[in-house]
Amino acid sequence: MGHVRRTAQYVKTAFPNGAVSHRFEELSIRLNQPETAADPALFRRLMQEYHEAEPVVQAYQALITAQDHLAQAKALLEGEALDPDFKEMVQQEISEKSQEVAQLENNLKILLLPKDVNDDKSVIMELRGGAGGEEAALFAHSLMRMYTMYVQSRGWELEVLNLNETELGGVKEAILAVNGAGAYNRLKYESGVHRVQRVPETETQAASTPPRNRGGDAAGRRGGSCHRPQGSAHRYLPFLRAGGQHINKTSSAIRVTHIPTGMVVECQNERSQFQNKDKALEILRSRLLAQKQKEQQDAINANRAGQVGTGDRSEKIRTYNFPQDRCTDHRIGLTVHNLDKIMDGNLDEIIDALATHEQAEKLRQLNAQAE
Repeated sequence: MGHVRRTAQYVKTAFPNGAVSHRFEELSIRLNQPETAADPALFRRLMQEYHEAEPVVQAYQALITAQDHLAQAKALLEGEALDPDFKEMVQQEISEKSQEVAQLENNLKILLLPKDVNDDKSVIMELRGGAGGEEAALFAHSLMRMYTMYVQSRGWELEVLNLNETELGGVKEAILAVNGAGAYNRLKYESGVHRVQRVPETETQAASTPPRNRGGDAAGRRGGSCHRPQGSAHRYLPFLRAGGQHINKTSSAIRVTHIPTGMVVECQNERSQFQNKDKALEILRSRLLAQKQKEQQDAINANRAGQVGTGDRSEKIRTYNFPQDRCTDHRIGLTVHNLDKIMDGNLDEIIDALATHEQAEKLRQLNAQAE
């Protein structure tokens, strides 16, 4: 009974006087008005708010309906004396409706959990081969292929900002830009050390640095200006590598140094120095933002060691065991077989499990605060 009272109070707090439902109805009306259609920016903003509110309102209305049905069934049971068979049927309905109400309450709570402000943004991913030399670089290439196929399966856009390969086709470093709604929401769980076990029994590592939202209001939109942090300074230095048939490309390479932090970014994928400079600045801005966010997150999560989040860059998060055809995510103890499918970009089963675990942890904390 205490749980029911806490949940009722939670729903009442989340929907004071039906405020969300009223706002949803208001949005429906405004979206159909001519003046809204004449203002594309306003229309997009209201449509986004409408789509965000729709699942919450639907879940709330479904909960209210189920609660009404449960109350009606209980009223029948508390009324006049009932035929034994009919009474048993009402008791069965009460049991079923109680379970339905509990499930709908949980669903609504999940929808109302605070969302990461970066979830809808695009990301920059960095992949680097770890200890293990050429073998590690080859595994980093496999990870790059895996993420490329996953991005394609989600309908997102992928751009290679910088790629440093070995002679055997391995990847020393790859910097990828992923553009698409919800890219950060899915890829944020991938940061950390990815460990591979192959035959012969050698262990190599490839570190995937935290996917970072690309910052700014553009949410990953291309072509925006690079907003420098106040008081920062950059130094741009073109650098040259061996010539030959790639002389035009390498002679346009750019190295950007962020003087206050000493952070260095190199970019050489484009033939124009201006293009390489823009991309280097974009990567630098992303790294600076990620560093700031990590510092803030470390302070917030100092007492949340068990929570699955974006992961620490030095933390081993996943092992790919080829001899045993399994992939194990160490953060939640999940083991999935059919490794070939995973390496072909079928990551949703793992990412869904991580997201569910994070939601469950947030709900646990929410319920603990309500007690």
